[in-house]
Amino acid sequence: MRFSGNRPFFDPRMYLSRIRSGTTRAKFRRQQIVYSQGDTADSVFYILEGTIELKLFSEQDRETIITVLDIGDFFGEGCLAGEPRRMANAVAVSECSVVRIEKSAMITMLREESAFSARFISFLLNRDIRTGETLVDTLFSPSEKRLARLLLLLANFGKEGRSELVIANISQEGLAEILRTTRSKIRFTMNKFRKCGLVEYNNGLHVHSSLLNVILYD
Repeated sequence: MRFSGNRPFFDPRMYLSRIRSGTTRAKFRRQQIVYSQGDTADSVFYILEGTIELKLFSEQDRETIITVLDIGDFFGEGCLAGEPRRMANAVAVSECSVVRIEKSAMITMLREESAFSARFISFLLNRDIRTGETLVDTLFSPSEKRLARLLLLLANFGKEGRSELVIANISQEGLAEILRTTRSKIRFTMNKFRKCGLVEYNNGLHVHSSLLNVILYD
């Protein structure tokens, strides 16, 4: 066991290798399905080798890649939150080796091993950040980010500790002139912001603090 600062380095691989009850190891070929959307959610997986994609299929049979996971990542954790069925397909992108951890065993590990619990929580937080970055980049173009930044500046975001601010006297024509774009583009983007709950019109333009998420990942 290595040490990092004053704390010993925790290796989930070594920890899981000592756990026999409730865990199994499995290998998957490239493009082999680990589990399918709709399967019973009864376990969590830890990647020892290879890469896993989580894919979602819509009713129109459209495939969307939710995230790509690598060595040291967990997946299938939805069962811990009461998810009865898998919400996506887990597919091996390359030859993979994983540890399957039964739900009850995973809960026991999280309760009894604080270092393992901390590692798991850290993974979930980092993955949520990556997912948020991807979602913002997918939903919003650079021009939309410029408008979001301008609205926050006009609303004096961050001053007086307010999370919702009002811009009383600003027109879409004025915004278009400042950003040197067309009114139609401003109208389209403002409608998009409104549908996402980032702004609203009510005796002025209300700018919500959540609009900051649009520009955090330029």
